[in-house]
Parts: sequence; C-alpha cells; structure tokens
Amino acid sequence: MSASLLDRVRTRLIAGQGEATPAHVAAALREEGVLLGDSAVLELVEVLRRELLGAGRLDPLLRSPGITDVLVNAPDSVWIDDGSGLVRSDIRFTGEDEVRRLAQRLAASAGRRLDDAAPFVDARLANGARLHAVIPPLSSDGTAISIRIPRAAGFTLQELCDSGSATPLMRELLTDLIDSRLSFVISGGTGAGKTTVLGALLSRIGDKERLVLVEDSAELTPQCGHVVRMQARTSNVEGAGVVTMRDLVRQSLRMRPDRLCIGEVRGAEVVELLTALNTGHEGGCGTVHANSASDVPARLEALALMAGLDRIAVHSLICAGLDCVIHVERLVGGQRVVQGIYALERGSDALAKVRAIAVTSDGVTKIDEHAGDFLTRLRRNRAVHS
Repeated sequence: MSASLLDRVRTRLIAGQGEATPAHVAAALREEGVLLGDSAVLELVEVLRRELLGAGRLDPLLRSPGITDVLVNAPDSVWIDDGSGLVRSDIRFTGEDEVRRLAQRLAASAGRRLDDAAPFVDARLANGARLHAVIPPLSSDGTAISIRIPRAAGFTLQELCDSGSATPLMRELLTDLIDSRLSFVISGGTGAGKTTVLGALLSRIGDKERLVLVEDSAELTPQCGHVVRMQARTSNVEGAGVVTMRDLVRQSLRMRPDRLCIGEVRGAEVVELLTALNTGHEGGCGTVHANSASDVPARLEALALMAGLDRIAVHSLICAGLDCVIHVERLVGGQRVVQGIYALERGSDALAKVRAIAVTSDGVTKIDEHAGDFLTRLRRNRAVHS
C-alpha cells in the first residue's frame, strides 16, 4: 500500500472518530475506491493501530528485549542501543511529517504538548519509557526523538555480578554498604549505568524499611515492598503548577522515610539531601553526573552554590553527611562496570575529597591498603543493623 493511501485512510478514520477496526478500515478503503482481501485488511489494521495508538514504526523496537535506547535523528536515521553500543536500524519513515506526528502523539499520550509554542518535551510514557523530543527550528535537521526504555525488572546485585558489571568482591562490598545503611551517591557519565546499579542496591532493602523515592522522571523500579515514589512536575501551558525536586525532597522528609533516595541530583535539591543526611536520615542515596569519583565534591559544590550555600558550608555538609561514592563507567565495547568505591573525607583545606577503597581494573577488584578503617566501620555498622 502506498504511503499516500495509508495517509488518506488514517485521515478518514480520524475525521470519523472511528477506531482502527477491520470494519472501519474496510469502509474507509471502499470510500477511497480500493478493495483488499481479508489478510491485507488485517495487516493494514495492525499498521494503523500502531500509527494511531502505539509508537508507529518504532513499536517493534520498543517491544524488542534488550534494547535500551531508540533514537530518531531523521526519517532515514533511526538508531538503537542494545547494550553493545549504537547501531543503525533498518527502520525508515516516509518523511519529516510522519516523524513529527509520532513525536506529537507520544507527547500527547503522556499528557504533554509538542508544537511551536512548546518545541520540546521530556516525559514518561505509560510503559515506563522516557521520551524526549524536539522539533524544528530548535532541531535543525528535523524532529529528533530519544526514547530510553527501562528494563522490565531491575537487576539484582547477583545479576550485576553474573553479567560482568561487578566482580564478586565488588558485589560483596556493595552488599555490606547497603546493609550497613551508609549514605552514598553513584557517579558516572550519561548511560554509564548509574540508575541500574542504584536500582540493584535499593532492591537489597526488601520489605524491611520504608523507602521514599524522588525522581524528576520515573526510571527506578526497585523490588521493594515498602516504597513511596514521587515525581516532579513541570508547569502547564499557562506556566503554573510546577512542582520541583526540591519541593518533593522537603515533603519526603515529613513522610517518615527510613531511607531517602533522589534518582538524580542535578539542582537545588542537593541542599535538602545533604541537610537530611546530616540530621539523622541514614542510608540516603542518589546519583550524580560526574566524569570521575574525584569530581563528585566539585559537582555537588557547584549545585549547592547555585542554590545559595557558601563553599565551606557545602563541603562541611558533604563530609559529615555522605560516606562514599560509587563510580560506574561504560567501557569502549559498551559494557557497564562498577569501577570503584571511594570514601569521602575532609582534606587539610577543609574541602571534601575522595579516597579509594576498592577499584576494579581489567576485571579484577583490589582493596586499597589504607581502606581498613572504612571497611571496619562498614562491617561494624552492618552488624548493628542486621
């Protein structure tokens, strides 16, 4: 079937407010003067249902196990990531109009708008996937769509070990870390696996404690029996109704959390998190973008300075409230690994710095010779909370 006939049938269904049923599609075809066999009509029904309700041509990719990202750069440039790096798919759109319609339909399904007045959107779809789309003139080469697909069920620490993302020794240290209720942040670059590792650690909590989870866009799916999830909200078309991450963190502290988790620390909410960790809220955690563990204090400092704190106050809160940094990396071949665990300490200049506890290189984890005091505290705390 030609693209033009498909467009005309689609238009007739929309105009008549009819669903993409075999009867409605056959009637639309008759009005166009076209007769098709039963099998062709059923095939067309499936295509139209994907077009009108699903993700159109991207549906097979979103349903394919193992694919984590689907990226549309242009009608003839669709890329996927199945964990081994970006690969160009054989999916092709008929043109820019089809890509833009798909982006607008996906945005509408998430309760958002995408048009000249709101030329970009960042939203969570009903299936849990995270959608980002931007249209011209902001995107010079046409509508760009980025979809991050969450795993149906989060990894466990043992599965991270089995997949090669963590060595057995690193898995043991991470288990001790979460059981001892130490506070930590997971650092790494975009796509390095921060959320995956955080989800595995949170799933270790089980039903024992009340976890309050705050996210900008819901991505974490910890296997916990007692979890309260909250998601920030952007403003509506009138510019009202915004609820920030900072607002939610403040509210979460009044919800009797045993543990507080911020999915991604990237704004003024860092002040509330650090304050909470300094006022009796043990075991708090989150993720932060950083190229290395040693960059984390500077990253947190920059975020807190923008929120109005001074430098010394920020580093005092970091040193007193955060116990360690878990750094993850994505290797050249696409493998995501837990690169190391680093203790946070106060330096001679009163600024926070990191000290290596355990570092993985070439698949082997080595414990630093000066890490004994940290490991002693780790296991002592675990004994207290077990």
